[in-house]
Amino acid sequence: MRCPCCDVDAQWRELHRHLADAHADLVRFDFRGDRSYYVVSCPVCAASHEQAIKPRLVDPEFMNEYREEIRLVALDMLLNHVVGEHYASPGDPSPAQPADGGVG
Repeated sequence: MRCPCCDVDAQWRELHRHLADAHADLVRFDFRGDRSYYVVSCPVCAASHEQAIKPRLVDPEFMNEYREEIRLVALDMLLNHVVGEHYASPGDPSPAQPADGGVG
């Protein structure tokens, strides 16, 4: 599979790690009131996914301790989106770009 952000080709697991290492900025953390959220945006079509992080948890150290794991979950969501929405078929090596050329 080809990275949706650059020319790296890798299997799912390696691509997942590559995204976390090289494109960590695809995941944004938002803090609103007493809730934390992650937001991940697709570099191909700019669609975004937002999820509350442990909404009932009040521990202020939780994000410090689990930030990387939460980022990996968000990037897994992104990879599922890219494959499901932007690959013409499961065997394609890279995602199809939208007509406007994408945003990333």
